[in-house]
Amino acid sequence: MPHALITGGSRGIGAATVRAFVRAGYAVSFFYEKNVGAAEALAAETGAAAVRCDVADTEAVSRAVEALPPVDVLVNNAGISHVGLVSQITPEEWDRLFAVNVKGIYNTVRAVLPAMLQRQAGAVVNVSSMWGQAGASCEAAYSATKGAVIALTQALARELGPAGIRVNAVSPGVIDTEMNAHLSPDDRAALAAETPLERIGAPAEVAEAILYLAEAKFVTGQNLPVNGGFL
Repeated sequence: MPHALITGGSRGIGAATVRAFVRAGYAVSFFYEKNVGAAEALAAETGAAAVRCDVADTEAVSRAVEALPPVDVLVNNAGISHVGLVSQITPEEWDRLFAVNVKGIYNTVRAVLPAMLQRQAGAVVNVSSMWGQAGASCEAAYSATKGAVIALTQALARELGPAGIRVNAVSPGVIDTEMNAHLSPDDRAALAAETPLERIGAPAEVAEAILYLAEAKFVTGQNLPVNGGFL
């Protein structure tokens, strides 16, 4: 049974991805950082293994991965956001966004890579954002991190392809998650109206795209938009 590791797996897109991979027949482990209750509930529901780990902590990631079975599919979903003017974000907030959203991917890939290289096989799916493609006003730091995720994905695909390891990304649009809970009903309605499908996306719809990229054997270096046509 193939083993999938999903970071940021306790809620939202991550939890939907845990459910999708369990249904598809994978053994699943997932990282979470803070929400113990949600993680324990999801583990009980799905049988997936919940592992508390801050992806920004290089040593913690290494220890956590060493304690798991070899990883066949890595889904880098863990991420944080920040809304505010670029002139008002603090250096500490800026650094934390990059530590989680970009360095977190470096940490997890670095940890799972030896086993993938030994098997000459594996798949990595990184979760970016449509704001990493277009940029969002008042989300400069978040947009910058997600643009970096797309570039990192493409570079790793070229670097690891000869070893049989595929690396792809998904870029969700406006999805009904806690990260977007700050949006007012009017903002949500306006964003839905700007979307050709005229609605907000669901976490399970992003999970479907992640599962596809995990299993698409001749697809690598791609960024799959899951935004209802917004971009």
